[in-house]
Amino acid sequence: MGVFLHMRIQKYISQCGICSRREAERKIEDGLVLVNGVPAEIGQDVEPGRDKVWVEGRLATGVVEDKVVLAMNKPKGYLCSNSDPFDAQTVFDILPEPYSGMKLFCCGRLDKNSKGLLILTNDGDLANKITHPSTGVIKKYRVLLNRDLDEKIIPILLRGVVSEGEKLKAAKIIRDETPAADAARRVEVWLNQGRKREIRRMFEVMGYFVKELKRIQIGSYVLKGIPQGGIKVLGKKDIAKLLSND
Repeated sequence: MGVFLHMRIQKYISQCGICSRREAERKIEDGLVLVNGVPAEIGQDVEPGRDKVWVEGRLATGVVEDKVVLAMNKPKGYLCSNSDPFDAQTVFDILPEPYSGMKLFCCGRLDKNSKGLLILTNDGDLANKITHPSTGVIKKYRVLLNRDLDEKIIPILLRGVVSEGEKLKAAKIIRDETPAADAARRVEVWLNQGRKREIRRMFEVMGYFVKELKRIQIGSYVLKGIPQGGIKVLGKKDIAKLLSND
């Protein structure tokens, strides 16, 4: 009698390199995941090699053994998506070999018009630790607004505003104190959650438009020395920095 490995479905999907566990849970909730032709449920066990798991019509195959973690300095104009129906360019299009042929996904996305630090990996457990609000990992962004920042809105954004039924809030907002001509329009925003277009949406609620947005840090790992569009393979020390706010 054979012995089969049982695994939670969202973990299996992430280890197949399709998406993070958190994203897998969203897809399951949306009815986009089937197990042996039946809609999946979050937390159910599957047996890799026996059960057929389909994600948005794609068969999940091959549990990934070797973990890869890349830091990219994402340029503007690229989507953080494995595929796009309109054939737009994605960050995976600019990955060099051998990484371009691997099943990687983005750990905490940046929208098309944003740039900066992006983590690509096939390690679903790591992605979950970085992105889940319960871990408290801080992400830092440099933001250029369309007009001078009114200090009165800072405490409002720290308490949180509502956009499209979601509460959006910053963990910290730091004004630019440099002598730059546009310093009054520049701020550094810290987040410990990662909702879609969160910074842009929270400022839009207050009547501002974000002209530029760049992620500069995740945890204590700072974007440094990576040219735009380039990558760095992260080792254990750098990965530990991603999970630490020290």
